[in-house]
Amino acid sequence: MVCSMVKKAVLGAALGAGALYMAFGTSAPSYLCTAFHRVRHNAKNAVPVQFEIDRARQEIANLEPAIKDNIEVLARAEVDVEYLNREIANNQARLANEKKEMLALRERLESGDFRLAGHGHVNYTAEEVKGELGRRLDRYKNVNKILAEKEATLKAREKSVVAARKLLMEMAAQKQTLLTKLETIEAHLKMIEATKASNEFDFDDSALARAKQTVFDLEKRLEVLDRKAEMEGQFVDTGNIPVGPELGRDVVKEIDEEFGSAAAPKAENGSIKDKSL
Repeated sequence: MVCSMVKKAVLGAALGAGALYMAFGTSAPSYLCTAFHRVRHNAKNAVPVQFEIDRARQEIANLEPAIKDNIEVLARAEVDVEYLNREIANNQARLANEKKEMLALRERLESGDFRLAGHGHVNYTAEEVKGELGRRLDRYKNVNKILAEKEATLKAREKSVVAARKLLMEMAAQKQTLLTKLETIEAHLKMIEATKASNEFDFDDSALARAKQTVFDLEKRLEVLDRKAEMEGQFVDTGNIPVGPELGRDVVKEIDEEFGSAAAPKAENGSIKDKSL
């Protein structure tokens, strides 16, 4: 049964791949990749922002155990460095003392005093003293070599401790920076939600719109009446008797004074010719 299901799945995948190849040819992988990224992008955008903020806060909180673990590692490393430093100091002291004893034994070998320190009045031969001196010299060189290696190890560990302390401080600082940024983002989100909520209030302004329309219609109606009255005065004959110029008013003289005597028409034989004659 399992084999049958596997065969069906493989067959379905093969048919799907074949259909894509027939539809898009060699560009099928590109179309498939683009569709996958689009679906992934849309799915990610569908996640609420507050959920992403909570997820980021949880990830920042997860840094705390890591920081504590690093603190313990750093503490152990610092203690190891201190112990190694003490060990190196003790070895250096022993080597200094060993060097002093070898030089003293070398002087006794030159003076013919073959007594060794800590052996009372026992006398040794020159060859025995040389043998002891050789063994001490070999031990001194070996310990000195080991000491040089430990000093190199100490320097490397001290550098590691300094780097680890710096990294731990940076991690703690970055954590605080991320928390501050997250708080700013959350405050911004709340402000956006508050603005969105205020925009969702649906005020009924239909009464105000009707009042504005009524006033607009009245203004338009009055303007039409005013324009109508003006046109009736210009084009409609009301049957009123024409009114001549005011009595005692010399209109011709006023015209001449306003526009000059040149405005008067030329007269034939000293008088104005009446066109009606």
